[in-house]
Amino acid sequence: MLKTVKNTPQAPWSPESWTTKPAKQLPEYDHPEELKAVVETLKNYPPLVFAGEARRLKKALAKVAAGEAFLLQAGDCAESFAEFHPKNIRDTFRVILQMAIVMTFASGMPIVKVGRIAGQFAKPRSDNNETRNGVTLPSYKGDIINGMEFTPESRHPDPKRIIQAYNQSAATLNLVRAFAHGGYAALHRVNKWTLDFVKGHPLSDRYQDLAHRLDQALAFMAAAGITAENSPQIQEVDFFTSHEALLLPYEQALTRIDSTTDDWYDVSAHFLWIGDRTRQPDGAHVEFLRGVKNPIGIKCGPSLSIDDLMKLLDILNPDNEAGRITLISRMGHEKIADNLPKFIRAIKDSGNIVTWSCDPMHGNTKVSSSGYKTRAFENILAEVKSFFAIHHAEGTHPGGVHLELTGQDVTECVGGAYKITEDNLSQRYHTHCDPRLNASQGLELAFLIADELHTNYKRRRDLASDKISTES
Repeated sequence: MLKTVKNTPQAPWSPESWTTKPAKQLPEYDHPEELKAVVETLKNYPPLVFAGEARRLKKALAKVAAGEAFLLQAGDCAESFAEFHPKNIRDTFRVILQMAIVMTFASGMPIVKVGRIAGQFAKPRSDNNETRNGVTLPSYKGDIINGMEFTPESRHPDPKRIIQAYNQSAATLNLVRAFAHGGYAALHRVNKWTLDFVKGHPLSDRYQDLAHRLDQALAFMAAAGITAENSPQIQEVDFFTSHEALLLPYEQALTRIDSTTDDWYDVSAHFLWIGDRTRQPDGAHVEFLRGVKNPIGIKCGPSLSIDDLMKLLDILNPDNEAGRITLISRMGHEKIADNLPKFIRAIKDSGNIVTWSCDPMHGNTKVSSSGYKTRAFENILAEVKSFFAIHHAEGTHPGGVHLELTGQDVTECVGGAYKITEDNLSQRYHTHCDPRLNASQGLELAFLIADELHTNYKRRRDLASDKISTES
């Protein structure tokens, strides 16, 4: 079914028009004039990304929506000032590339690589305040807003942090661009990392075959004359950035008119998403994002109503443009079967074009007996498998996954092949907010997703073959 595009005129938009709408999750600054000065300063800073890059990502996401590609969106829960280091950036970039190459080989389709990086500094919280030992202070909302230390000085929002977040994002992007186009991302190099990972892994027997077949494919390509010297695709990758568009003054300051199209783009990242707590159709965050041309994600939890989802799509994508909207389901492994099918059916009935992605992290968070927030790898995997199964049953494309992970060897999520337990959490629990998969768990999940993608690939191939036979 094709959606009938509405020509209902919308209210005038500007980067500041969000200020006329009710806003949730925004900090209250003690000195608004300091915030205003920071925003004015940032307006004169160079863009972090370019409009043409955002348009290229939108085209890639349109292919995902059409079932011709798969989205891998992954990275830190919340970037921090304290852990800013080239090694951490490199390791996260590296594990995303490893996951992507495994998925590419299994699925036979391109993997669109989007990092939660170079801007993921703000975090929504369930409570505005936190109380410890009878002392109540503002909740930590990410390093762009305040600090983790439980002191009045640290927890009060400081506008100067916005400039530090911009500078760190710029430095991160410089390094990521160098990695993506300077030879570090060459296929042979990435597969060598994967082969090293397989050695000695508890599930090595299962992974050896795929890794070695990939190695053979690369050797065949080299023998056929397809090398890094004559094929840039062998040693370069498209890698895009994303974050939750939570701190609207920051987003506003980095919103510019593209000189080639006269359209507004938020040049803080290629892809921006609206969180489950800030997706009110009449709210400030929706108002802001309706006016920029970046691809947009919408987190869809169990509390989202079908009516609100339809309103959001009418507001954010009135022209029903492919690649504009990614719906990121974050149901939890116990609720996805009851909730996701009705969303899929409503979208099919409405004719809206969307990219479907699965966030198996946020609906599966719990507090361990030792007081650490954690996630069980088996629950994450269960939600991903349900996501694929539901889409197969509904005849739609399971378009991607949205993961919180790090390249560091942390112990924040329990389970996986190395069987991290709740007793292990305190060993290397470094997250500034929510628990992340470590590099081993991330790559393990990629191999398991690869199995699902391979099944999906065979199904598509068989359907195409049946269609050809019927037409003949």
